[in-house]
Amino acid sequence: MNTLVAPKPSANAAETLHLTQILVSYEDAVRLLRIRDTYDWHQRVWQAFGGRDDETRNFLIRVDRKEDAYRVLILSRSVPSKPDWCPTACFGTKVIPDHYFTHTSYQFSLLANPTKKLRVDNADGSRKKNGRRVPLTRREDLLAWIKRKAAAGGFTVNPDTLRTIPRGREYFHTSDTHGTHTAVEFQGQLTVSDPVLFRATVATGIGSAKAFGFGLLVLIPLNQ
Repeated sequence: MNTLVAPKPSANAAETLHLTQILVSYEDAVRLLRIRDTYDWHQRVWQAFGGRDDETRNFLIRVDRKEDAYRVLILSRSVPSKPDWCPTACFGTKVIPDHYFTHTSYQFSLLANPTKKLRVDNADGSRKKNGRRVPLTRREDLLAWIKRKAAAGGFTVNPDTLRTIPRGREYFHTSDTHGTHTAVEFQGQLTVSDPVLFRATVATGIGSAKAFGFGLLVLIPLNQ
């Protein structure tokens, strides 16, 4: 586990962060865990933080299909425990040292759910409080989205290195609803402009739908 990951700003930006990797074979995920979508993974990951059902989630996850297995990355403030469904050899956690965030440039990967909100009116013509969110798909809209998130998160993105990779629709089912998210992977190089804000952004994630496997920033330092 020599890559890094990321989460959004909190009051205590210097709190310890932990990076966990779980590898689960595709067969076990489908047959034993009955995984249907990333929300199911989120529910399974909760089991690594036992006794906290009434607390607010303070971790991010990212799930990637790797040949015949799933790789689940977890970025958390609390130290996770190996859940019963996870083989010992497939679970590993490490503390992310503070010096990891002292670099000025990183290679990054972000799996995100970029959207924009459209205005929706009431019957009387007044604007509804909550508009309708629609996915962003055009490259120019995606570039504008990641630049806004970067500016708010204490870093800038090098446009010459930036790739936007469509990852298709992600379907989800919860106890009371179902729907889809449109996944886009951003890859490229970033430069830190505000180290404190950047670390806080890493800790809390970028964008929406974090409970569905989005928002975790994977980082590799470029300057040693």
